[in-house]
Amino acid sequence: MLARRPRDPLQALRRRGQELKQQVDSLVTESQLTGALEPSKRREIYQRCIQLKQAVDENKNALQKLNKADEAAPVGNYEQRKEEEHSLLEKLACQLQELAVGISRKDTLKVEAHSDKEEDDMTEDDEDEETEETGGEEEESEGDEEGKQEQASRKQAETVTYIALGDFAAQQAGDLTFKKGDILHIIEKKPDGWWLAKDAEGAEGLIPRTYLEPYNKEDNLESSEDSEEGGEEDGEEDVEVMDETADGAQVKQRTDSHWSAVRKAISEQINTVDVLATMGAIPTGFRPSTLSQLLDEGIHFRGSYFLKPEITTSQLAFRDLMWDAKAGTIMSRPSRVSSILTLWSCKMIPLPGTSIQVLSRHIRLCLFDGSKVLSNIHTVRAVWQPKKPKTWTFSPQVTGILPCLLDGDCFIRSNSSTPDLGILFELGISYIRNSTGERGELSCGWVFLKLFDASGVPIPAKTYELFLNGGTPYEKGVEVDPSVSRRAQGSVFRQMISIRRQPQLLVKLRSLNRRSRAMLSLLPETMVGSMCSAHLLIFYRQILGDVFLRDRTSLQSADLISHPVLATFPVLLEQPDVMDALRSSWAEKESTLKRSEKRDRELLKAEFLLVYHDCVLPLLHSTLLPPFRWAEEETEAARWKAIADFLRQSRENEGSLKALLSPDGVHKPFDLSEQTYDFLGAIRKNSG
Repeated sequence: MLARRPRDPLQALRRRGQELKQQVDSLVTESQLTGALEPSKRREIYQRCIQLKQAVDENKNALQKLNKADEAAPVGNYEQRKEEEHSLLEKLACQLQELAVGISRKDTLKVEAHSDKEEDDMTEDDEDEETEETGGEEEESEGDEEGKQEQASRKQAETVTYIALGDFAAQQAGDLTFKKGDILHIIEKKPDGWWLAKDAEGAEGLIPRTYLEPYNKEDNLESSEDSEEGGEEDGEEDVEVMDETADGAQVKQRTDSHWSAVRKAISEQINTVDVLATMGAIPTGFRPSTLSQLLDEGIHFRGSYFLKPEITTSQLAFRDLMWDAKAGTIMSRPSRVSSILTLWSCKMIPLPGTSIQVLSRHIRLCLFDGSKVLSNIHTVRAVWQPKKPKTWTFSPQVTGILPCLLDGDCFIRSNSSTPDLGILFELGISYIRNSTGERGELSCGWVFLKLFDASGVPIPAKTYELFLNGGTPYEKGVEVDPSVSRRAQGSVFRQMISIRRQPQLLVKLRSLNRRSRAMLSLLPETMVGSMCSAHLLIFYRQILGDVFLRDRTSLQSADLISHPVLATFPVLLEQPDVMDALRSSWAEKESTLKRSEKRDRELLKAEFLLVYHDCVLPLLHSTLLPPFRWAEEETEAARWKAIADFLRQSRENEGSLKALLSPDGVHKPFDLSEQTYDFLGAIRKNSG
């Protein structure tokens, strides 16, 4: 017996539309109280909003498939009634969309108000909980659409055979589970790193490419295919890359010798990174740190190098150190870029696995033109809380006993004329593998903020929310965590949640007032550094001008200069804890000076020299101070204790002379380089 066709299908859909309208109106009224409700109640309303949106979409799809012939009896003004019902459903869908966006943003701080970090972090926790509760339902609603797209793409794909390097368990519907050694046939290579594959039994699903390597029966064919894939990957690094987060800034091919050395060093670490990715210890977008490799390469990207005076091409005069006879000090030099950058926070940074221990979370930044690094590489260490492991924060305006390594306020100076000038940020972690004890540094993502627009106008001073890229600054289209982006297709709700889950960096460019502009103009033309130690760098530059330009008997003389401060001060940029000791000692001394004494430039320099001799020189030559090692907790703690004990004893004894003459004190053997400044070895030639 045939099933009876329902009578008046249009009337049934219109009746269902009125029911949905009543539910939407009730939900809108209830949502007006979300500001006073508990987070659990807001999440409940958000979930009901998504369910209603799905019901409205179903009713709308059924309405579109409906024809006049489906009616059991003639209906007057059929098309007009159908159009009215469609308009109603569209209106309900828009209401639900606006309501969901409003609820999801209720607890989110605006970009311009990110100075209150605690409120921002609490908001992020609420967002994560909403994402987890709504993610499953949204995936069900769009499974059909994604399936159609995948089915259409299979017809044009080529099948390639790969072998699995490790076990992988499906993370969600649509993933393919496999074991180590399984032979997998690749149906489609997706750019996000998740490939569509089929196993020997015919099951299909998505798999991560980091678990695979090409498979052939003959060893010689396998080796040739490996080399071809390596060549393709190398070629991708040479392609010009457009960074969408940098307002169209181009990342060009890197051809200089520094990058060649770094690229070689990174290629030697790729195997380790592949192993960690295969084990699931790190996301697929992590890479060996590019800027860390440049720092390890030599001195040319360190702050101590850019602090040196630069000479002209003729080598007859200083390019960035000139004497102002009228003012009686070095001449201030304005530059094309002179600003202050504040690091606020990093959000949704993926977590490494338990097989590695994170020793440091930090950001390395430098001036960049899309092709090469144009300044020193400055490092700022981040802090995090175990309850918010994906959020990194920084400490703007470091004062008191806080280390300068945590200072999120950075000065940026550059006189480069390149139109593509910008700031390259690289988020990184220093780690140690629990199984082998191997140490290393990984990039967790990078972003390039271009400082000038296409017409050469500086970008405005405001807060920027920058989405991070994966891979290295010379790779194309790599994402930090492809598992987030591959689930970003579909409805507006899903895309909105996916965007909020993307790794991002919040920074603020600040405009300079008169005092800050005058202070920064005394620094080198090209340099990136911490604002909390900028006044110490200025003292060094002023003393440098006195010795080189005012007091030297002959400007043509290149003899060694007896001056311990000039000889040792650049070392402090590589030992930030000793810089902190100097900053603390100088702050104590400055607090004892009268207002009239603080206006006396010569008196201040004389007092600074005394503090330096009393504080820094004994520490640098003490055997109680272990050598500085990055991200070694025991060494850092031992150095802090030694520095704190020395400063306490100096404070109690009104100076370090007693400690220096004590028979218990042990110091390193005397070296002439501690007292003499090598004029020829301490200058840098004009870079361009």
